[in-house]
Amino acid sequence: MNDQYSAADLAQHEQALSLKFNPAVRRRMMMTALPMGFCMAVRPLNAATIKTDDQGLTAGEVMVPTPDGQMPAYRAMPAGSKNAATVLVIEEIFGVHEHIEDICRRLAKLGYYAIAPELFARYGDAGKYTDIQKLLAEVIMKVDDDKTRPDMDAAVAFAKTEGANTDKLGVTGFCYGGRQSWLYAAHNPNVKAACPWYGGLLPGRFPSRVNPIDVADKMRGRVLAFYGAKDAGIPVADVEKMRAALKAAGDTKSEIIVYPEADHGFHADYRPTYHESSSKDAWSKLLAWFRANGVA
Repeated sequence: MNDQYSAADLAQHEQALSLKFNPAVRRRMMMTALPMGFCMAVRPLNAATIKTDDQGLTAGEVMVPTPDGQMPAYRAMPAGSKNAATVLVIEEIFGVHEHIEDICRRLAKLGYYAIAPELFARYGDAGKYTDIQKLLAEVIMKVDDDKTRPDMDAAVAFAKTEGANTDKLGVTGFCYGGRQSWLYAAHNPNVKAACPWYGGLLPGRFPSRVNPIDVADKMRGRVLAFYGAKDAGIPVADVEKMRAALKAAGDTKSEIIVYPEADHGFHADYRPTYHESSSKDAWSKLLAWFRANGVA
């Protein structure tokens, strides 16, 4: 797909990959390890919570080098694998907790190298919060997109050092990570396929930041996104605006699927919002989208 991008597009991305931040605005990593188990704010857990074992996998916490220090991440891959297609997994607001790690293991069981960087590492440990509103105010609202993008680049670069095939690069993410999946596809022209789940599309909590609708012209047929019709925070009207923006950009391949009975967080099997049939259908479509777009 790189032939769809101009030399300026690629040069801009190469500049981002250099990870040269202004030292005056750097903020050192606060977290030195991932949270254990599930985020405190999501307990008690739903009875449907899925637990994927790590048999046959190389899986666990790793430290990804960035100019601001070592960033914790979780990665999983088939044991002994080389040249596995790479999937960048982007967290919810609850951090890289057990559910996100499980997503990585599910992908690794299918032959992928999956890595989930802890993008909140500069701001606090999301896993320790018991109150969601406090988590939003003290951590999530402070996250700087201009640092998040190179942090994700660093995670991809780390995957390459472990033998993963980053030319076959996919991205998926949930809630906060859904929004970031759209934005990372726009940022990185080497992404072959992106599958955001119920990520914000229009200005909302982050009115001053770039939103997916602002970069619809950079999707270029690479995105399959999943939303729930019962999601009050991302109404179907927002989805229709995003569809219109994609169409206006001449993107006839990217697609947004809305599940009529699903709410926000419908893939999160550990939460009451889990909607099994919608989740399973979307997951199968994600895998097919990856394969069809060269992430396999």
